[in-house]
Amino acid sequence: MLWVPRHPHPHPLLAAHDFPMTETCSAPAVGVVRRPSVIAPILTTVAFTFATYLTIGLSLAVLPGFVHGTLGFGAMLAGLAISTQYLATLLSRPQAGRMADSLGPKYTVLAGLLLCAASGGLLLLAVLLSRQPILSLGMIMLARLVLGCAESCVGTGAITWGMGQVGHQYTARVISWNGVATYAGLAAGAPLGVTLAHAYGFSAIGATTLVLMLLALPWACRKPATAIVSGERSPFRAVATHVIPYGVGLALGSIGFGCIATFITLYFAAHYWTGAAASLSVFGATFVGARFVFARTIDWAGGYKVAMASFAVEAIGLLTLWMARDALAAAAGAAIAGLGFSLVFPSLGLEAVQRIPEHSRGAAIGLFYAFLDVAMAVAGPVGGWVAAGLGFAAIYGFAAGAAVLGFALTQVLRLRARRMAES
Repeated sequence: MLWVPRHPHPHPLLAAHDFPMTETCSAPAVGVVRRPSVIAPILTTVAFTFATYLTIGLSLAVLPGFVHGTLGFGAMLAGLAISTQYLATLLSRPQAGRMADSLGPKYTVLAGLLLCAASGGLLLLAVLLSRQPILSLGMIMLARLVLGCAESCVGTGAITWGMGQVGHQYTARVISWNGVATYAGLAAGAPLGVTLAHAYGFSAIGATTLVLMLLALPWACRKPATAIVSGERSPFRAVATHVIPYGVGLALGSIGFGCIATFITLYFAAHYWTGAAASLSVFGATFVGARFVFARTIDWAGGYKVAMASFAVEAIGLLTLWMARDALAAAAGAAIAGLGFSLVFPSLGLEAVQRIPEHSRGAAIGLFYAFLDVAMAVAGPVGGWVAAGLGFAAIYGFAAGAAVLGFALTQVLRLRARRMAES
């Protein structure tokens, strides 16, 4: 059974602040912690997430060109080289969560950084083997599989490590900052990868990945570990039963992000508009900006209310994209969608993990995170199927419908949590 804390307050937000502090929580009680003492350990921990996703972003725009142009394989294999990472990430998320619970989040992050360094070395080997295309492609696929496992370890471990340092009452803030690090890393990595590849060739991607990880590893080693919470681990089935509904909500909200990232350039091209890249930039800017400005609303409004508001705003943005008549309207829709999607992950993530025992929260975070990978994997083929029959604009109508379903699901979860609190 899952652990549900007893408390005198019926509202689930108050329950998040009534959790007893454990040995993993190095911060004092709520009300004593000053903001600088909370932000500093969070930022120095999610920096490992930024470094990892920076390396992921490095290869996004240039790897397909290397596979297709240099090695001479078709577009399908070029796309498969990218998607292999997502598959590895999806399959390894739960294991990364269990590793964080049993061996500790610091160990999990260190393992992820080592795996990321190994992926850089494999990319360098692929360049050396470029005269033997099949072997080179094999090294690339292996590098992507290793990088996917690295993403799981660092993403899950950094959140759990941050929570252990500042206290679980700051779960939403840790998740929010980790999300900022994730998307900032991707946004910075893609143009940097293009610049490096043009200037020094594809080998620069592997070399930069290796150097970044060799710089991050000593830093991670010096950071203090948090104590592993003792106690019997909750059965994975019990954790999954609680987390999956919230994960489904995350997936419904992430479909819009996946459709924008995958199809916005084709959508603009189909209408002979310019500015697709600017629309992606605007989406990223509003996403990160909302995390900075509105992340603390989760603390006083509660995860359910913020998630429902986020789904509503995201749906409005996606509908605006669907009905856009020019590039400016489409860019505005992307901006609104980014604003809405920004807080879906931390708000639902808070509600997903706060009733899980502390010694099993790593597994819960890993499983919850996996639904983001599911959405990204599904958005491409499903969106392509919708576009083939109804056109590219219809993709965003489909994504808006998913956001509306996310809103409805969150309301159901909110009412269920209220009934549990009252009983």
